[in-house]
Amino acid sequence: MFAVSGWSEEVDWVEGYTPKPYSPELVKRAEAGDAVAQYRLGTCYYFGQGVTQDYKEAAKWDMKSAQQGNAIGQHYIGWCYYDGKGVTQDYKEAVKWFTKSAEQGNPRAQYYLGTCYFLGQGVTQDYKEAVKWCTKASEQEDAIAKKALEKLKSK
Repeated sequence: MFAVSGWSEEVDWVEGYTPKPYSPELVKRAEAGDAVAQYRLGTCYYFGQGVTQDYKEAAKWDMKSAQQGNAIGQHYIGWCYYDGKGVTQDYKEAVKWFTKSAEQGNPRAQYYLGTCYFLGQGVTQDYKEAVKWCTKASEQEDAIAKKALEKLKSK
């Protein structure tokens, strides 16, 4: 019913950006501290776009972005912790990062946070919180959240 079904969609939440393959320019920007370039570089490593797939490198770059307050970077590092890719699986840590991202309005992080509340992963199970976060994501036209919300409301 509620499965966190993988990394985010092909389009970034904020910019409508379709991930591009690894490039020396992207690395240069990421190394210079550009939070957007950092999560994009993390995406390259996560999916093996232009580089050998490396979840640890993905998590490293996503964390750098997340620590700068970038909502997408926070969502991505939350996903790494949720799924245990590149880091030790830790639902509490995933919830921490999903919450930071969700509070900035990231609909996919809102959905994942709702899922954590529904399943009681990293938090005490709380259907009211699950509905709250899935509603926020659904209001931003997140299709997966809309389906999840329908199921939640039918309970």
